[in-house]
Amino acid sequence: MRQFAEPSRPLAPAASATAVATAVAAAAALLAGCGSTGASTPGTRNRAECAAKPSELTQGGVRVTVDPVCGDYQVTNQGGEPADVTVTFNRPALIGGGLEPVPRTETALAPGATARGRIDPADPRASPRPGTAHQVKIVRVRSVPTTEAPQPGGPCPPSGVRLYADEGDAAMGLRVLGLNLRNCGTSPVSLDGYPTLQLLDHERRPIDGVRLLSGGAEIATGTGADAPPQKLTLRPGEGAHSTLVWRNTTEAGAAVNAPYVRVRATPNAAPVTVTPELDLGTTGRLGIGAWVKDQT
Repeated sequence: MRQFAEPSRPLAPAASATAVATAVAAAAALLAGCGSTGASTPGTRNRAECAAKPSELTQGGVRVTVDPVCGDYQVTNQGGEPADVTVTFNRPALIGGGLEPVPRTETALAPGATARGRIDPADPRASPRPGTAHQVKIVRVRSVPTTEAPQPGGPCPPSGVRLYADEGDAAMGLRVLGLNLRNCGTSPVSLDGYPTLQLLDHERRPIDGVRLLSGGAEIATGTGADAPPQKLTLRPGEGAHSTLVWRNTTEAGAAVNAPYVRVRATPNAAPVTVTPELDLGTTGRLGIGAWVKDQT
C-alpha cells in the first residue's frame, strides 16, 4: 500500500508568507495520522483514508476495536481482575493472496485499562490487487486471568510448577495435545493419576455434556494417552506430561468448541487456564492421559 500526498507545486510569485504557511499547514494536516509524513512507504495510509468507523469485537470480558484500513487498535479489559489478553488479527499475506494471522498479547492488563497499538495493514512489501484494499480484521480474542496464565518461561510461579499446553497435532480428524508440567521450585512435587480438567466456552463459562475419559483408548490407541495412572514424585527440575486426545467428527447436533481448559495438576493444585481450542465436534468425548514422568 502506498501513501499518497499532494504533489508539490511552485508558489505564485504574489503568494504572501501567510499563504505559504497556510499551504504548509494544510499539507501537514492531510498527511497526519497513521501513515508516515515522510516519503511514500508501502503499507501505510494517511488519516484521510482510515475507516470512519472501526470494527469491534467483545469476547471473554475484553473489548477490541481496530481501524481496518490503518490498523490502529485498542484492547480494553472490561473484567474485574488483571488479564493476559491475546488478540489475533488477520491481514493480507505477501504470498498467495490469502490472509496471515498477526497475534498481539497484553499481559497483566488491569481492570478498566486500555492498551493501544497498530497492525501494519499488510506486509510492507505487498501491494493490493486492483480494486481491493488492505484490511485488518479481528479474528478472535482470548483472555485468561493473570493469576491463571501459563508461564512456560520467566520466573518460577508461586506454585513452584510450570504448566502449559503444546501446539498439538492433528491427522484425519484425530487431535492430540500435550499438557506439560515442570517442577521449577525447590521442593518435590507429587502427582497421582490424572490432571483435573474443566472445559470453558468463549466467555469462560463451564461447558456441560462432554464426557471426560480416563485415558484415550476409547478414542484411539497409540496416542500416548494409554499409560496406567501411577504415583509420581518430581524433584526440582524434573517434568511430566499428560496427553489429551479427541476427534472433531461432526454429525447430528451442535458441535462443541472449548477454547479454554482450566487445568489442575492435582485436585487441590492452583488452576492454570490454557487455550488449546478444542474442536470436539459432536463426539461429546475427551480422553485424558495419566501423568507420565519425562525421561529427559
